[in-house]
Amino acid sequence: MILADKIMKHRKQNGWSQEELAEKMNVSRQAVSKWESAQSVPDLDKILKLSRIFGVTTDYLLKDEIEADSFTDEDTLPPVRKITMEEANTFLALRKKASIRIAIATLLCILSPICLIVLGAASELINAPISENAAGFAGLSVLFVLVAAAVGLFIYTGFESSPFEFMEKEPFETEYGVEGMVKEKYKLFHPSYIKMNITGIMLCVLSPVVLFSGAFTENDFLTVCMLAVMMTIVGAGVFMLVSAGVRHAGMKKLLLDPDYICNYNEKGNAVKSAVSSAYWLVTTAVYLGWSFCTNDWKITWIVWVIAGVLYGAVEAIYSLIASKNKE
Repeated sequence: MILADKIMKHRKQNGWSQEELAEKMNVSRQAVSKWESAQSVPDLDKILKLSRIFGVTTDYLLKDEIEADSFTDEDTLPPVRKITMEEANTFLALRKKASIRIAIATLLCILSPICLIVLGAASELINAPISENAAGFAGLSVLFVLVAAAVGLFIYTGFESSPFEFMEKEPFETEYGVEGMVKEKYKLFHPSYIKMNITGIMLCVLSPVVLFSGAFTENDFLTVCMLAVMMTIVGAGVFMLVSAGVRHAGMKKLLLDPDYICNYNEKGNAVKSAVSSAYWLVTTAVYLGWSFCTNDWKITWIVWVIAGVLYGAVEAIYSLIASKNKE
């Protein structure tokens, strides 16, 4: 007997509907339906919870060759940690602070090359009173200072969140009232989440317009300055996306949202691949467009340097969101 049949059998033996079992499991009815039709398999923590609810061993649930019911005492199963109302409020408060810190750190990474780019262009293109060596030293110094500040923020945020690391490593449940409180906060935050995502995406998509406007002036230094402005706009957009995403993911984790987690796990690699492909295609388009418009190939190569830095930031953001949404 396969796992799907065993889940259905014991649900019916207990006289529960799919909705009732879903409520006990903190999942959606659709998730239970998929388990019973063998369209999906519960995660390990869900298997442990099913074992407790049905009063059977995990071996019985997982091994198809075991047909007879193998019951066990509740006390023999490892306890599941419960999130109290106080812990839930503390976690959400930490996520709110972390969302700002992580967004600032990401913004600093994106802005870090701007000084190097602008000073280098100034020393070469407009005969500014600064040598190329001095411009390089000053630009690199600013870059490393900003990156170091960003790394410090990431590390500090990680240490501050360490009391809740167990949420990433072991199954947990929420005490009575926690789900309702989180849903209320989620409901209040959701309109802002949508607005911040829309604004952030629009800023990122529209940012190359600034670069193109500078390229058509045939002023190389102005074009470099517009590139710096474009990076700043991208940074602002990413700031909004990250700050909204971190808070949103924290609430989803406390709500134990199965559809959200399932959708992410199944499509995560495909989404990452699609984003990566689109990113480098856009980079190539920007490089070729700028190069052919200005015919200044000795300057336009900087696009690849900037794209490499930004891609590191994009991957960091993706990995961060992945870790925060993974059960």
